Amino acid sequence: MTSSQEREEPQARRGRADEVVPPRGLAPEGRVPHVGAAARQRLAEIPGPQPVPPWGPAAAQVEAAGAPQARGAGPGAGRAPGPADPGQPTGPAGPVQGQVQGQGQGQGQGPAWDRASAHRQVARVPQPPSPAFDHADPGAYYRALREAYGPVAPVLLDGGVPAWLVLGYHEVQFVAGNPELFGRDPRRWHAWDRVPTGWPLLPHVAHTPSVRFTEGEEHVRRAGAVADVLGEVDPYELRQRAERAADAAVDAFAGAGRAELVAQYAEQVPLHVMAGLFGLHPDETAALERDLAGQYGYGTAAAEPPHPACPAHPGGTAPGPAASAARLRAMLEAVLARARRSPAPGADIPSRLLAHPAGLTDEEVVQDLLTIMAAGRRPTADWIGNTLRLLLTDERFALTLSGGRRSIAQALAEVLWSDPPVQNVIGRWATRDTRLGGRYVRRGDCLVLGLAAANADPRVRPALPGGAVGNHAHLSFSHGAHRCPAPAPQLAEVVATTALEILLDRIPDLVPALAADELPWRPSLWQRGPAALPVTFTPL
Repeated sequence: MTSSQEREEPQARRGRADEVVPPRGLAPEGRVPHVGAAARQRLAEIPGPQPVPPWGPAAAQVEAAGAPQARGAGPGAGRAPGPADPGQPTGPAGPVQGQVQGQGQGQGQGPAWDRASAHRQVARVPQPPSPAFDHADPGAYYRALREAYGPVAPVLLDGGVPAWLVLGYHEVQFVAGNPELFGRDPRRWHAWDRVPTGWPLLPHVAHTPSVRFTEGEEHVRRAGAVADVLGEVDPYELRQRAERAADAAVDAFAGAGRAELVAQYAEQVPLHVMAGLFGLHPDETAALERDLAGQYGYGTAAAEPPHPACPAHPGGTAPGPAASAARLRAMLEAVLARARRSPAPGADIPSRLLAHPAGLTDEEVVQDLLTIMAAGRRPTADWIGNTLRLLLTDERFALTLSGGRRSIAQALAEVLWSDPPVQNVIGRWATRDTRLGGRYVRRGDCLVLGLAAANADPRVRPALPGGAVGNHAHLSFSHGAHRCPAPAPQLAEVVATTALEILLDRIPDLVPALAADELPWRPSLWQRGPAALPVTFTPL
C-alpha cells in the first residue's frame, strides 16, 4: 500500500516544494552545493551578457519606505510597495496573482511592474510606518522595516528599481546558503529593462567574468584558487607588513599633534599592506592610491555619466572612475607580465594565482585580483575606522585603553556585530518562484542581503556589550559559497589588530576633536564607516 504522499501527482509535489520555508538552524559552512541538471538548464536560459561597466562599487542609496524620492522616478518612487489586499501579495515584480505555482507554471511570467497599479492597491489599505534612513543610526531604519514587513521587505533601489531587502538572520543565511534557489549571476534579472541610464548601482550588478558572479563547479574552481592563494599568506609576515605600514603612517603626522585618522591612518595601512601582497613597486603604490580614490566614490547617489563603451547608453562621455579603472587594470596586467618573466613563481598573490593548478587565464586572474582588492582594502579600512571610533568615544573602552590588548579584541568583535563594514550586499536573483519570510519571491527577482540588519535580528543578537568576544556567528563576512574565503577574515583581523595596537601604543593620549554625535558617517547604505575621525594628541 502506498502512502497518500506517494500517490500525489508529481506536479502537486513540485508546487508544494516551491513554497520554501527557511530553516532556523545554521547551515554547514563547509558545504558548497553543486548546480544540478535542472539548475544548469535554467542557467542556460539566461540571456546574453549585459554591458560591462567600469569595475568597482559606486555610491548609491537604497530608496525604501519613507526615504527621499529617487531621482528620475515617478511619484511615490521613494516608498516601498505597501501591503496588498489579502490573498494578493505585492512583490518587486508587481502583484503576484494567487498562489505561487510549481515549476513549469508561471515562472517569471506574471504581470510586469506597474507602479500606478501598485500604489492604487497601497491606497486601499492602512500604510505601515514610513522609516527614514539615518546614516548615524541605520539600525532604526532596519527595525522599522522589520516591524512593518517582517524579515523580508519590498524596497525600491535608486531610480525606483524594485528589489527585496532580506532583514532576517535566518533568511539571509537561507538565501546565501542555497545558490540553486538564489543564484549569483545577475543576467537572470527580469528588471534590466527598468534600469535607468547611468544607474549608479550598475557596477555592482552588471555581469563580469569575475569570481563573484560564478556559480556551481566554476565557482568552486575560481573561489578555491583565491582561497588557496590567500591561505599561503604567512600571518607573521603579514603582521610585519602591517607594522611597517602603521609606523610609516604614524610618522607622517606624529609631530603635528593632530590628525584625521580615516584618511591618514585607517585607509593607509590596508592600502600599503595590499600593495605589498600584490608585489607593487613604490611608484605603483602611489598610483594605486590615486586610482582607488578616483574609482571608488562614497557619497550621495549621484549618477555617473554613461560610459562610451556601454552599448545600452551610447553617446556618453567617459567618467572619471572609468579612467581610474582602466589604469588599475593596466597596472595589474603589468604585474602579471612581470610575474611571467620571472624564472620562478614569486611570493606575491598575482604570481601565486598564475601558478595555481586551477589554470586561471590572464583575464580571470585580473578580474579576481580586482575582486580581492575591492573586498580586502575598503572593508578592512572601515573595520579599523569603526573600531577606532568605538574605542575613542565609548567610555567602556576609553577606561581600559591603557590596558591595551583585551579592549582592542573586544572592540573589533563588537564592531562586526554592531557596525559591520559591509551593511548590505546586492545581490542574489531567484532562479524560480518561491516563498521567503512570508513573501512571494518570483523568478528573476533581485534580493539584497541585509548583513547589518541580520546581525541585529532580535532572534539571534548576542547580549552586548561584551558578549560578542568569541562569538563569530555574525554575518559580517556573509555566508555560504560566496562568503569571504576562509583565510580572508583572519588576514583582515591581523591587519586591523596590528594597526590599532601600533597607533595606541605610540599615541596613547588620542582625544577626538568632535563629540561622538558630531563625528560624521560616510553617507552610504552599502558600506559603513566614518567619513572623518579628527583627533588631537601630544606631539611626538
